[in-house]
Amino acid sequence: MNFISSQRGAGLIEVMVTVLILSTSLLGLAALQNRSLQYNHSAYLRSQANILAYDLFDRIRINRENIGSYALAIDADPPTGSLLVQEDLREWRQNIASALPSGVGGINCTAARVCTVTIQWSEQDGSGVADANGLVDAGLSSFQYTTRI
Repeated sequence: MNFISSQRGAGLIEVMVTVLILSTSLLGLAALQNRSLQYNHSAYLRSQANILAYDLFDRIRINRENIGSYALAIDADPPTGSLLVQEDLREWRQNIASALPSGVGGINCTAARVCTVTIQWSEQDGSGVADANGLVDAGLSSFQYTTRI
């Protein structure tokens, strides 16, 4: 009998190697897409923090004569009362809480009319913010903006 020794088609090992390479590539693409979504969400939260900082600065510019009253520690409760400054700070804190996950904010204005807004929120990207003792909270992101009013 005469056997033909030439191979026709792909062998099982070649198909398995191709499937392995293809599946590894698809897993890499899925991981890349996941990272892209995380970075996009992080950028969205940072944009929200930026908008909220500008919102408070605009409120201060409207009520410029009471700039010294715009002081709120990041861990303090918002003031109660019906004065414009108190309403501004309370509404601003409510806006932060609704726009950012676990969001809090604080402001400090100096006699030279320089105000610094600090906004912090929870984020699960591994970045961190150091506290006064140098300890880093891995789930907390921070945005700080300083301007002269």
